[in-house]
Amino acid sequence: MQQQAPLATWRLFQLEAPVGVSELELREAAARELGFEPGALRGMRIARRALDARVRSGERRLRWVCHVDLIVDARRRPARLERALRSGRAKEAPPQVGVEIDGVDPAWRAPGAPPVVVVGAGPGGLFAAHVLARNGVRVLLLERGPRVEERGRHVVRFHRTRAVDPERNLLFGEGGAGTYSDGKIYTRVDDPLEVPLLEELVACGAPPEILYDSSAHIGTDKLHRILPRLRARLEAEGVELRFETRVEGLVLEQGRVRALRTSAGEVAASAVVLAVGHSARDTWRTLAEQGVAFAAKPFQLGLRIEHSQELIDRGRFGGPQPVLGAASYNLLCRASEGLPSAFSFCMCPGGRIVASVNEPGLLCTNGMSNSKHSSAWATSALVTTFGPEHFGEGAFAGVDFQRSLERRFFEAGGSDYTAPAQGARDFLEGRASERVRRSTYTFGERPARLDELLPPLGRDALRRALAVFERQIPHFSSNEGLFVGLESRSSGPVRMLRDAQRRSAQGIENLYPVGEGAGYAGGIMSAALDGAGSAQALLRSQAPVHRRVD
Repeated sequence: MQQQAPLATWRLFQLEAPVGVSELELREAAARELGFEPGALRGMRIARRALDARVRSGERRLRWVCHVDLIVDARRRPARLERALRSGRAKEAPPQVGVEIDGVDPAWRAPGAPPVVVVGAGPGGLFAAHVLARNGVRVLLLERGPRVEERGRHVVRFHRTRAVDPERNLLFGEGGAGTYSDGKIYTRVDDPLEVPLLEELVACGAPPEILYDSSAHIGTDKLHRILPRLRARLEAEGVELRFETRVEGLVLEQGRVRALRTSAGEVAASAVVLAVGHSARDTWRTLAEQGVAFAAKPFQLGLRIEHSQELIDRGRFGGPQPVLGAASYNLLCRASEGLPSAFSFCMCPGGRIVASVNEPGLLCTNGMSNSKHSSAWATSALVTTFGPEHFGEGAFAGVDFQRSLERRFFEAGGSDYTAPAQGARDFLEGRASERVRRSTYTFGERPARLDELLPPLGRDALRRALAVFERQIPHFSSNEGLFVGLESRSSGPVRMLRDAQRRSAQGIENLYPVGEGAGYAGGIMSAALDGAGSAQALLRSQAPVHRRVD
């Protein structure tokens, strides 16, 4: 029997290719770069792809910049490959990993032992549960909001009545706050768990391009189809899910969580993963009263801005590009002149603005779009960073600061979820907008001085940013851009203190705070990675202390 030749996988960096290139053409170009005949490749996969839309020498030439993995006979090392390895243009590709780990203590899988309880069915909680279950651990997942199918009906009711349901809204429920967003799932961190988590989403129906696209998104319409499939896969792995079950406190014993008090009764736990999300303010307060250590952290706050998608397409691509679809942007104005940096966040091409609230009498906006980016409007948050030096040192001073601004903007809109709004040029020049156009915001808008409603630091940082962004996208800062405020929950204002290595909460050894609500993530994918990584850290920790539950 002939022995198969050993294989090697080489990663080629910064391969440029024209927009519209086929996979076969990309494969051939990558092979040539490293000195291989295309027929010698045993396989190819795109590791990363980003669009370069910069203007160079007065000319815009749209092109892809790709990192490509080539699988070849390990015994073949052409001169071009050797040169690329020496220059850093290529290197051996990192090995593919899964979510399973070796050496899990059997006590985590003991028959009759209490489950590991995961609190929250956002990305952090869902993928923590996935990792635990794939490693043979019994998991109970609790979510205060409803399943995604029921959640949609409650959101429609809010849009019709303007009456907020504190438990069933755009922030709480299956999928977390990201369910009603653009569904962005790219991150700037290099984590080996990213690929297996993305593969799980692809298995549930997400487009395969999310595995490598540097601007990968799913869209809220597809998320509503993917989440039930992910739920079914978790249940097949042995995860028990209970919706509309709110955690109301911990039952502590000798520095450990023995059980959770919930709205449906007490639940025994061998360990707890807390993935409560960035808006679970009531849960934070309860946990703090029971000894969970919190600290204030910097967070981002600003306004949502909306332009016609045609303006953004023209500024980014020079005009419509059907093969690329709706243009997006990622803008940054660096800190200087005593002002912090300001940047775009949660940019939704072909999207719309929604009221992302869970408490009556407060207003916060967010962006949302479907997978096809079918709206004629583009929206993004423009935010800057506020820290304890701006709002106070107390653990919940940032929460109080958020709430006061959300109340101020709610009242400025007329106290019925109408949003205060101001033209971008009027904001920049400090004058009232006589009237504002109709935006995509669900409840309508009312002219207001957003430049006066924002704290001076935020106003000045955004004004400086508008001048910078105007040079990158013409007419960005004109009154063709409409500010609709407030965007205050792009990240959380608190952090639950935890051990850097073990990831367990300070002083409570079997409590694992994760994701945005714990202060360790700032988006769908970073929360999923933190949940998955913390689940692995839990399994590598000391054996659990069980009291048998039959």
